Amino acid sequence: MKTLIVCVSEHHGNTKKIADAMAAVLDARVSHPDDVNVEELGDYDLIGLGSGIAFGKHYKRLLEFVDALPALHAKTFVFSTRGASHGASHHAALKSKLAEKGLTVVGEFSCRGFDTYGPMKLIGGIAKGRPNEQDLRDAQKFAESLEKG
Repeated sequence: MKTLIVCVSEHHGNTKKIADAMAAVLDARVSHPDDVNVEELGDYDLIGLGSGIAFGKHYKRLLEFVDALPALHAKTFVFSTRGASHGASHHAALKSKLAEKGLTVVGEFSCRGFDTYGPMKLIGGIAKGRPNEQDLRDAQKFAESLEKG
């Protein structure tokens, strides 16, 4: 299964760590949206899309990338890292955009990530040490489930 993971990872590299853990299982390429040739996306069987979460949504750059996608018939998965303790509910905007493009979401993954954005910086950040080894193992298990499914 040919897989591409499109990832926007700002600030601490949290999301890139998760993307790399998944990529190791899926033998996937990890790319920033600016480095993806959208004309080649049809060559992929599975496309992962992920970023950190800001103000309850994936980063704007990832959402803009999805807005610019042509109609595709690939399976997708979404993922994120976030400072807050709740997560998958933040995937709604991205999943909605993917559905509008006719893409099928076959899974989603989220874990905490070290966050020093805005007022969090004043207290030294939250979710220190995240993603941790368990988060990376969980991301790999998630990727294994995609590979089987």
